[in-house]
Amino acid sequence: MSTRKQNSGTLQHIHATILEHISVVKPLIENRQTSNQASVKEKLGQIASLAQSFTEQRSKHSKTIWSQLADSLDQEGVNLWNISGLIQKGADDHGSNDIAILRLAAFRLIEAGLETKPGMEALINILQLASKTGMGLADSGHNDLAAGVLTSAAKYEERLKSMDHTDEHRQAIACATVLYYSSRMEAAWKERNDSLAEYMSRKITDDDQRLALLPSHARELLAFKLHEIGRSFLSATQDGSKTPDVLQWLQRAFSVADKLEDGTNIAGLKMSILRTMARAYFLSEAYDRAESVLDELMPTIDSSKDHASSEYQELRWLRLAVLKRRKAGNAALLDAYRSVINHMDLSEASITEILQDLRALGHHHTLVTSVHQHVLELALKQDKVEPDQINRLLLSLIIHTSKDEDHQRAMKTLEMTFAAVYGADVELPTVVSTACLTLIWQYGGRYYKSKKWAAASDWYMAGSHKLFTANSPSTFTKSCRKAVLCHIEQRDFALASTLIRRCPTNEAATSYIMFLIAIHQGLDSEGLNAYFLFFFGLFIDYHDFFPAIRAIQDMMKAPDFDRKMLLLATQISHQSEMKNVLLAVLESLLRTLKIGTNGEMLIEAMSLMRCIVKLTLTLLVEPTANKSALIDTVVNQFRTGLVPFYCIMKYLGLIRAFLSARILTQAASSQNSVPLVYKEISWLWKTAYNCAVQGCAEWENAGDQISELFDIAREMLESCCHTSPIEIDADLGLHLANSSFAAVSGRVFSAREVMATNGDISDDSIRAISTEITSAKTRINDILKKNIIRQAHDISRVEYFVHALRVFQAEFAAQLKDWELLSKQIDELVDAGPSACATYEAIADILWLEKACPVDVLYKCLEAILKASLQHSTLSVEKFSRWLRAICTISLSKNSATDRMKAIGYVEHAARVIEDHHDTDEAYPMDERQWLLATAFNTGTECLHMSVLDEAKRWFEVSTVICRFVPEGKQRAEKISETYTHLLSRYGNRT
Repeated sequence: MSTRKQNSGTLQHIHATILEHISVVKPLIENRQTSNQASVKEKLGQIASLAQSFTEQRSKHSKTIWSQLADSLDQEGVNLWNISGLIQKGADDHGSNDIAILRLAAFRLIEAGLETKPGMEALINILQLASKTGMGLADSGHNDLAAGVLTSAAKYEERLKSMDHTDEHRQAIACATVLYYSSRMEAAWKERNDSLAEYMSRKITDDDQRLALLPSHARELLAFKLHEIGRSFLSATQDGSKTPDVLQWLQRAFSVADKLEDGTNIAGLKMSILRTMARAYFLSEAYDRAESVLDELMPTIDSSKDHASSEYQELRWLRLAVLKRRKAGNAALLDAYRSVINHMDLSEASITEILQDLRALGHHHTLVTSVHQHVLELALKQDKVEPDQINRLLLSLIIHTSKDEDHQRAMKTLEMTFAAVYGADVELPTVVSTACLTLIWQYGGRYYKSKKWAAASDWYMAGSHKLFTANSPSTFTKSCRKAVLCHIEQRDFALASTLIRRCPTNEAATSYIMFLIAIHQGLDSEGLNAYFLFFFGLFIDYHDFFPAIRAIQDMMKAPDFDRKMLLLATQISHQSEMKNVLLAVLESLLRTLKIGTNGEMLIEAMSLMRCIVKLTLTLLVEPTANKSALIDTVVNQFRTGLVPFYCIMKYLGLIRAFLSARILTQAASSQNSVPLVYKEISWLWKTAYNCAVQGCAEWENAGDQISELFDIAREMLESCCHTSPIEIDADLGLHLANSSFAAVSGRVFSAREVMATNGDISDDSIRAISTEITSAKTRINDILKKNIIRQAHDISRVEYFVHALRVFQAEFAAQLKDWELLSKQIDELVDAGPSACATYEAIADILWLEKACPVDVLYKCLEAILKASLQHSTLSVEKFSRWLRAICTISLSKNSATDRMKAIGYVEHAARVIEDHHDTDEAYPMDERQWLLATAFNTGTECLHMSVLDEAKRWFEVSTVICRFVPEGKQRAEKISETYTHLLSRYGNRT
């Protein structure tokens, strides 16, 4: 403000102006109108400046001029000061600024009214007012104004100090002086003039006698100010460089407060100073002193009613930090942690604070564990357990325990922790339980990867605790299985077996692990299998002795079965060289394939089939068992499906493999996918065929199995032939014929063996074989008609198959007494070619021995023999003579004209044969000639008796011809001629 320049400078004018401003401002202040605060503050500032100008100029005038004016100003100043006191009681932070300006105006007015040589009391009073005004201005941020006021206060303090005073003024002087120093100290502190503030603080505290004169509330306020300034310095320091200065401030504050009588406020002030001092010592790295201060505070804090307040908790945390920095022992640290934990309100924030603090103490493993457990114990003791708190502590403890280098201690810690939570009836949410198990299994996995099997097993088994399995029983099984895998790696198979038995057996994973254990223990070794099967009679259930195979089958029955398990089992079985187990796994793998319309799946099935067949053939040649007993068992038990597995592997397993191959081939045919697997099918039919051929030479009493193999080879070969992109060659056709014939022949021979052994066989079995014979004959005939086979000797061979099949047909038709069918079969032989005669002859042999055979059927067969013989000249003269005698005997026994005419024809043909072969090495047998001669003569004689002259004539004529080729034939011819003439004359006259 520049009021002095605006006014004339006369005291009267200044006085009048001041009063004018007061008259305007005072009502506004008294009514506390806030709408014109800016103008009020401006007016008050002008009043202060005018009053200061008045004080400066009055020295230039006589006392009589300004004395009266000064009194009025003093009175107005006192009024304004009193008003400021009233306003201060209800003022807020904003109002304190207004009060400072108001007091500035009041102080300057009172100062203007001060005597030139004021007395002791006046100086004390004006010094106090100046100190308070300066302090208020400094607090309000008016540092320049505060500096001016305090400069004035300095003058008054000097004048007061130079005056003599009596004891009655000592206390007042002390109070005023300390108030002045204090205001200078605060102002310097606010202006960041640390050196001046420090100087003033020393002037205050160095004079103990003066301090002793101050009333208690003044000293308390002084101690509070010293503490406040020291605490502000402590807050401002970042690196601890100013901490010694801070400690000096705090020590001065405590020394002032310590001399006060104890009371609630004093005790609180002391504790506050000590708290700040402890932090200062901590920042200055004077940890021993910090700990001493805190130890002094702790009893008071813990005994306080508000012992859990945030300030007290800060001290406990500070004590903990001090102990850490001092590297105190675990016992001291644990005690500090417990002090903090016991006085905290367990909440998410507090637990987070504890857990974060523990992260820096990883090397103090036991300590961290104890703190975790202590917090958990308190949480579990709460009237209402907070699940989130328990969950966080549990997860944190699991993570911490995983870092413990002492494995046994870690496991014990987990067990105690889980038992405590489980015993408190705390139900873990699914998400938390899953998170805990994930961590546990993860740590177990780390040990597993590092091949620390025992530790990995312990971690996995930790997950099987009731705490986790209460709501999820499958957790126990999963944990056990993981632990069992560790025992397997450690080759502790006995323990692995014991543990896996605790798991439910209706889960595929459990069965797979059982499979692994059995494989590693070698319980399915080849030698062991042979031993059991030999000594236990081959009629036991193989599941009892082959746990690996049993596990595979149980695994496939489980609802959670995954085909990938079989793929792994295949690899393991192969590596362990357990062929029988590998075979069972491959067969199981094949059964899991769903062919459908998937060509790729079909190819995979064929590849599996090929492996199965190769493996079975390998097993077949191993001399590990009594082959005769095994074959017996296969033959006897195959029909009932109760064959021990070892036998199945040796023989029936091969059959079953090829049966599966047959099914796959049929599936391929239905999908038109055979070209995709043509090579596989070709290999399979060739293998089946060769195996069957080998079986013919090496397998005893295995006819049914061999026949089945030939049949399977034939079916797969047909599939190849039907879908082959090129023309079928003769080799395929010949093998097809061979397979068809061999399959049927084997069944025929087996049936004959059964009939020879038992004396009988069921009609159904005979009909079935008969049907197969017919099918095979049709199949082979089709091959011949297609002209696939072109080599003469191969054609002859195949034709022989047809001939043999016809004979088989006749044999089984005769066995069934189906003469009508047999008669039809004979009729079908008309176009059979050169082999027909041999076929007829074989059939005739069968019929000749069959007593129940009707004569007409036998006659038809014999007749066919002679016709075929006449057409193709295939029979020898000797056989011809015999069959001719038989048919003539039958014909003549019927004694009908037709039959006799057939007989005379055959006899005449026999005469020609005799004549044709008379001079050859193959002459007609003499006994047959004699029979023919006698039969012709006797039959002719009978015809004459019956007056059948023409027929008689033919008989006598043929007998005459035959006489030429028998001993004494001429005489016999003459005798026959005489007899014929005599009979002719006798019977001829009668007609």
